Amino acid sequence: MLTLLHIENIAVVEKTDIEFDRGLNVLTGETGAGKSIVIDSLEAALGWRTSREIVRRGAKNALVTATFSNVDCEQWFSENGIENSDEVVLMRRISEDGKSSCRVNGMPVSTTQLRNLGASLIDIHGQGDGQKLTDERYHRDYLDSFCADQKELDAYVNSYKKLKELQRELDGLSMDESERARRIDTLTYQIDEIERAQITPGEYQEKLARRDLLKSAGRLTGAVAEAVEALYGGDSGNGALDMITSAIGSIEHAMRFSQELSSIYEKLNDLRYSAEDAASDLIDLRDRLDFSPEELDQLDERLDVLKRVFRKYGGSEESVLEYLEEIRAELGDIESSQERIEELEARLEKCRKDTVALAGVLSIRRREGGKKLQKLIVRELQELSMAGADFAVEIKSLDEPGPTGMDDVRFLIAANKGEAMGRISRVASGGELSRVMLAMKTVLADGDSVQSMVFDEIDTGVSGIAAQRVAEKLAAISRTKQVICVTHLPQISAMADTHFSITKSETDGRTSTSVEKLNEAGRKREIARLTGGDNITETSLLAAQEQMDYAAEFKQKINEVND
Repeated sequence: MLTLLHIENIAVVEKTDIEFDRGLNVLTGETGAGKSIVIDSLEAALGWRTSREIVRRGAKNALVTATFSNVDCEQWFSENGIENSDEVVLMRRISEDGKSSCRVNGMPVSTTQLRNLGASLIDIHGQGDGQKLTDERYHRDYLDSFCADQKELDAYVNSYKKLKELQRELDGLSMDESERARRIDTLTYQIDEIERAQITPGEYQEKLARRDLLKSAGRLTGAVAEAVEALYGGDSGNGALDMITSAIGSIEHAMRFSQELSSIYEKLNDLRYSAEDAASDLIDLRDRLDFSPEELDQLDERLDVLKRVFRKYGGSEESVLEYLEEIRAELGDIESSQERIEELEARLEKCRKDTVALAGVLSIRRREGGKKLQKLIVRELQELSMAGADFAVEIKSLDEPGPTGMDDVRFLIAANKGEAMGRISRVASGGELSRVMLAMKTVLADGDSVQSMVFDEIDTGVSGIAAQRVAEKLAAISRTKQVICVTHLPQISAMADTHFSITKSETDGRTSTSVEKLNEAGRKREIARLTGGDNITETSLLAAQEQMDYAAEFKQKINEVND
């Protein structure tokens, strides 16, 4: 159960500790005093979504800590690698920029981990939960939480996911015959065109350079010829090579008289070899400049072919060849897709049969559970001063499997005897809706392992005898579970085992909310205030005492029955 809630710098709460106890814990206070802040703080500690607006103005961060005792969460601790303990401390710190950090027993965890743990510790019925009962999309969830086996639900969900994956894959392969034929023709044409082009990596740049060279051949030929003649000397000789060779001969003869000429001799030899290499390169270039006019035309034609292929299939040889591999693979897939389609259709049919079978198991369990839930809800409604009410679980079969099975679940109600059954959203008043919700929570709590329950203004729209019955129901639940209830009703307050008063005050221009645990005298005055407002008289105090005495007698009877 929840034993301590520490709140610090949340909204108008500067700092407070609320020590909850077993049984029925009631929180009362004027509208706007800050009762909802307590619930918001608890939700934050449980990993629910928060915002930076929750941080008290002027504070750097907000802190909320919830301490639970005598809980069994061994599986969660084992799965998350944290040492288990009989006492569990949840901590959430929210900074002014909206970021938050979470800890469990001092160990850092994510908000998801915290939320999963919190769901096994306490069940919170917020002010908006009653509206969920009017939304038929949630009715199946309520029914499943009452009767479904989680392993069966998981098995169905996994099978349904596999079914949808197979269907998507099959849809991706399937196409009509005319579309298939058109695609094969397109791919075949493209493959043929690229293959006929005989693309070779680097060819375009190579041929482009050759064409540019040939276009400049006239000017280059004359320059190369002059350079060759300068090196070889033409018909008359006396070229640079001849002159270097002559110089080498003279130096070689003179070396007998001076060894200093040896280095000059080596340099001249190097010069001759370099000149010979240059002459050889010039002759090669001259030969390459010898071309026919047809070669230039052929180069232009080839470059045009390459450019056309580039424009259609990619900007380079590599891109075109990569695209070629892709369309070859696609053509192969299409040509072999019929076999794949037949294989997928067989797998899809088997998966569909398996999914339908699993949905059938869920349907049987839901229909059996629906009958039990109807009886239990009707019994609870009778105890909540709705003696003539009737409740039904309507289950319609769907033609195809859906994410949650093949059942459309809807709750129907007749609030008074003799009335026709109708949708909750259209039939139930605010007070009736609150009691139906309390009845649902009561029934679900019987099979729930969560030991603490929170009701935030479950009394909306309820008064008179109905309010007394709601109070008695909460007291009955609190004999086996810890119940925390935010209320405006004196009937519920009188049933409290522990009563907290929430008040708002102003100090130095700042508003603050405080929480006080009331003694018997304080409880009497608070119940009198709830009944008659600020005009607390001896008569209203006597009436409050009568309510407290009746509540004590009622709880004593419950204890005797439970014992």
